[in-house]
Amino acid sequence: MKKMIIKGGNRLSGEVTIGGAKNSTVALIPAAILADTPVRFDTVPDISDVHNLMIILQSMNVTSSFSHGVLDIDPTQIVEAELPSKAIKSLRASYYFMGALLGRFHRATLTFPGGDDIGPRPIDQHLKAFRALGATVDEDHGTVHLDAPDGLHGNRIFLDVVSVGATINAILAAVRAEGTTVIENAAREPEIVDLTTFLNNMGAQIRGAGTDEIRIHGVATLQSMNTHTVIADRIETGTYLSLAAAMGDGVMLNNVIPEHLESFTSKMIEMGVDLQIDIDKIYVPRTDHLHGVHVKTMPYPGFATDLQQPLSPLMSLASGKSTIEDTIYPERVGHIPQLQKMGMNIRNQDGLITVEHTANLHGAEVQAGEIRAGAALTIAGLMATGTTVIHGAGNILRGYDRIVWKLNRLNADVTIVDDDAD
Repeated sequence: MKKMIIKGGNRLSGEVTIGGAKNSTVALIPAAILADTPVRFDTVPDISDVHNLMIILQSMNVTSSFSHGVLDIDPTQIVEAELPSKAIKSLRASYYFMGALLGRFHRATLTFPGGDDIGPRPIDQHLKAFRALGATVDEDHGTVHLDAPDGLHGNRIFLDVVSVGATINAILAAVRAEGTTVIENAAREPEIVDLTTFLNNMGAQIRGAGTDEIRIHGVATLQSMNTHTVIADRIETGTYLSLAAAMGDGVMLNNVIPEHLESFTSKMIEMGVDLQIDIDKIYVPRTDHLHGVHVKTMPYPGFATDLQQPLSPLMSLASGKSTIEDTIYPERVGHIPQLQKMGMNIRNQDGLITVEHTANLHGAEVQAGEIRAGAALTIAGLMATGTTVIHGAGNILRGYDRIVWKLNRLNADVTIVDDDAD
């Protein structure tokens, strides 16, 4: 276990380069086992989720190496094997191995994945997709057994709810299936487009990614010819935009994709932040006067649920009241009592999060229950007077590329130590 120690109050300035998207990377790595050749990714974020996925690869005799943002994976000697339950349970995205293994071997056995505790996230739509493609599904005491002895066959899949995970798993299973698969009511996130770009560059035939209908014509083989560059992380971008507006004296964010963040940046502009948006960078000037706003999370291209928590500390600086309605994960409220410990005027009542102006935050000992809650606490710690200690900081390291190094380059005072350290 790790803890993050923040000595707050420092004004931030300088430049930060956004890393590759976590939510792309955790799908691309399982997708790599569908290839018949080695694959290479660059701009890969240095986060613990990547290292845990590499452990899972190793259990299948898939070699991988990761250095300076470049990840090489060689699945040519892959074997079927029991996957390490500890690594599987450490991150929810390990469930993408269900679709990838089903696509590669026509069978898979996985324990139920772990990940952040942000409310119910059932995998029934994933299993519905696998069944539509011809797999049998057996669930036994937290383990899922998938089997398609006659192979997978294209079919029409209608997702009852818009689900990023189910859309990705359906793609991974269908890309090498016989015939044509059509996924209706598909999620539209940029990370899905990134995944299909990688697969198409290896010879897949996938059309419609980024819309609510994706059409996949199965192919017999996938061969990587080029390095795939992971898209910029829109959630990391939004997090740094929020902290730059809260504590910055002028911060430039490089390697951003502004069109992936329009719902977020429009809210910041509505709050009074004078963002200067360029093709692949955003400059955040010092901001002293903010107004309250209402945020309602929605599937992409709406306001991302992953950004409602990182925005809440900035909301506390606004005059008047701000409100957040999370329609994706309404139970994503574990950060609220932690922020209250730091003096923030934030509360949750009847499914509505309310943030009112808070004159001063103070350091406290708090707990990061999941990735984005940890991001909110990090921003609050930078804003607060005194020292903030965030326990469970390993959750933050799951989702934010080299966060301590990046923050300290902006003039923050942040360290990570073992949680049992004095």
